[in-house]
Amino acid sequence: MPPQPDPAPVLDLIQAFRRSKTMFVAVSLGIFDRLAGNSKAAVDIRREDENLDSLIRLLDACVALGLLEREDEVYSNAAVAEAYLRRDSPTTMTGYIQYSDNVLYQLWGNLGDAVREGTHRWKQTFGADGPIFSQLYRTEESMREFLLGMHGQGMLSAPLVAAAFDLSRFRRIVDLGGATGHLAMAVAVRYPEMQAAVFDLPHVVEHSRPFVEGTRVELIGGDFFSDPLPPADLYALGRIVHDWAEDKIQALLARINAALPSGGALLIAESLLDDDLKGPVATHMQSLSMLLCTEGRERSFPQYAELLEQAGFGKVEGKLTGSVVDAVLAVKL
Repeated sequence: MPPQPDPAPVLDLIQAFRRSKTMFVAVSLGIFDRLAGNSKAAVDIRREDENLDSLIRLLDACVALGLLEREDEVYSNAAVAEAYLRRDSPTTMTGYIQYSDNVLYQLWGNLGDAVREGTHRWKQTFGADGPIFSQLYRTEESMREFLLGMHGQGMLSAPLVAAAFDLSRFRRIVDLGGATGHLAMAVAVRYPEMQAAVFDLPHVVEHSRPFVEGTRVELIGGDFFSDPLPPADLYALGRIVHDWAEDKIQALLARINAALPSGGALLIAESLLDDDLKGPVATHMQSLSMLLCTEGRERSFPQYAELLEQAGFGKVEGKLTGSVVDAVLAVKL
């Protein structure tokens, strides 16, 4: 009998969701907030709704995952938890973690049906009809959770997107669907002479005001599919193209191209698939996530270039950033 291949990849995938759910639950229970900045014995952080033995199992699992540290029976946050898993941290990712737990984790349970039918799973999972973002924004709390999640990831990636190309020739950037303004802020910091604005739905803009307070970013309410676009020589679409079906994307790109002056450009921030479509794994997982909760998909750079050229853009460049999103710059002919 020939030697068998190493089963490690299969075994790892069997375990993968368990690791994610452990972090999700620890965040939902406020473990990292309750250990913030100091160390406490496990018994000291127990709440009335937690069994001590079960809590210790969860804490020890977080130690094994590198999220907590333990000396004897005293637990403390690891540096990564202090930075990203405390709700009051300026770099917190708890919003996206809660969104992943409360929304994506449920949707992914219906991946098989999404693949068979080729449509998102909002109705099957949550009994919800209507446009995709009406589900993400179905309550004030769900909107805050989603925007906070996007902001946490955006604060990590936006400076790298802003640095991917030389944008110094542009005078005004308008980030279409820019939500909390993380990309517009990063561009404004890197290019102090450039004006920066976010154009998003009016109710999103109202929730975004605290995020841009004290910055040079202007907030403008409107719908980029139907309302006149604010004037700019540089538009941005950050994690927008991957949300929508091809016909809507073509219409949006055509609107942007028509609004730009000659020599103006569009900056796209999306996770790029390899040209041969064999990776990266994270981008393929994101593309499946788009299947589950939107009309869209992830693309390779050549696929983006084709879309942009069809919309009338000329020179198209792509850059990998090493972060959760990459950068594409397309110049109007």
